[in-house]
Amino acid sequence: MNQLKMGAILSYLSIFISILLALLYTPFMIRILGQSEYGLYSLIGSIAAYFSVMDLGLGNALVRYSARNREIGNAHSAAKLNGLFLMLYTAIGLITIVVGIVVYNSVDSIFGNGLSSDDIFKAKIMIIILIINFALSFPLSIFNSILRAHERFVIDKTISIVRIVLGPLLILPIIYVGYGAISMVVITTAVNLMCLLFTMVYCFKKLNVGFHFGKMDMKLTREILGYSFLVFLGVVVDQIYWQTDQIILGAVSGTVPVAIYAIAMLFVKLYKQFSTAISGLLLPRISMMVAKNVGNEKLSNLMIRYGRIQYFIITLILCGYILYGKEFIFYWAGSEYNETYYIGLIILIPLTIPLVQNIGVNILYAKNLQGFRAMVLIVIAILNIFISIPVAKIYGGIGVAVITALTILLGNVLIMNIYYQKKIGLNMITFWKNILLATIPIALSITVGYFISMLFVQESIFYLGVKIVVYTLIHALFIYFIGFNSYEKQLIKSIVGKVKTRIM
Repeated sequence: MNQLKMGAILSYLSIFISILLALLYTPFMIRILGQSEYGLYSLIGSIAAYFSVMDLGLGNALVRYSARNREIGNAHSAAKLNGLFLMLYTAIGLITIVVGIVVYNSVDSIFGNGLSSDDIFKAKIMIIILIINFALSFPLSIFNSILRAHERFVIDKTISIVRIVLGPLLILPIIYVGYGAISMVVITTAVNLMCLLFTMVYCFKKLNVGFHFGKMDMKLTREILGYSFLVFLGVVVDQIYWQTDQIILGAVSGTVPVAIYAIAMLFVKLYKQFSTAISGLLLPRISMMVAKNVGNEKLSNLMIRYGRIQYFIITLILCGYILYGKEFIFYWAGSEYNETYYIGLIILIPLTIPLVQNIGVNILYAKNLQGFRAMVLIVIAILNIFISIPVAKIYGGIGVAVITALTILLGNVLIMNIYYQKKIGLNMITFWKNILLATIPIALSITVGYFISMLFVQESIFYLGVKIVVYTLIHALFIYFIGFNSYEKQLIKSIVGKVKTRIM
């Protein structure tokens, strides 16, 4: 089985493990910590996400340029490219320390009205840990990008699974004996650095990665920084959509609304992971296709092929959430998190559209044409912030979620679909015809799922589990026999057959 298929399988395996851990680990965590402490931890997580933005898009750039170099370059040019990126990442690590100091000194003024003095003290300690984490992580993260550029998806996803599993396994006993959010940040940092160091060793031992630190190629450096800056703007938009809402709520309302919103964002995060499990593996391949001057028709077909697969997968999650999400959250998190269901629903429905088009974003990256998307979305994101602040004061998390959903529809859906069709030359009309045809079995499955809910009227965790399992099987059957085309059926048969061969 090739690296792409096995990488996709491991991507979904890591998602299933994430879900399993969330089901088992998060309820214990929020009950042991309490809403306030969990809200504080989530708030620091949002700040950490902004530190990650300081990657400036270089990780994506390294994957793109390294994959392109594999097609048209040689080992010496690869070493020069690696050396250039390592110098850039080291500079970012140093800048992180300066930015971290500024953030540390701003905690009182930003959160003084929403957090208690004890929470502010804890937040400052956790920010110090974050500074150390990111200052070391940025130079080491070059090796993760090198793995992806070489399409070593198996080892990349295996390390990701280890990181996902090891953190909660170490954190849970620590918080159970009385340690709080600070200890969680310490453990997360230690696990992250350990995984990065392992990746570094693998790259040197198995890939024979070289580094050349000669005179910088200023033309190439300007090209890379220009490409990275546009990727960086896209990442900033993502952070505004998925992290700033919690910071706004923390500043105006305190830690409890943050905790409620954070649980909704956990579902959003898992939902996004299902869509990117495939598309996240395809940037190297698309970059090599573009380097060969492949036409837009083949790129459109690629987008349709993987868009349909992503659509079938994520609508299982979306429909399940619509039907059973409210009941699930009640049993899983508690009655005080009922608002979480509606926040998640408001965001997940419009988010589905851009998620099935993730291949289009990779095509923009490969063609180095992501500038328009970055500029449009950054304007929409800034608009989102200015509207969300007054709305959060009046309507809380629900109001903020509505604003986020409307900006997704305006920027990611309406404007970008016109741009893909008119400027990039992708056949979006054919794309949406395929998606609409794929919606027929999905509509049938959710209808049947609704009637199943009417049959199992008993309210218990057991009956909820039965409904979810039965609905999943019905959805899979409708998708396979009504929705799948011959290619998709053959793909499933091929994967199942190869997995059986490996097991047996």
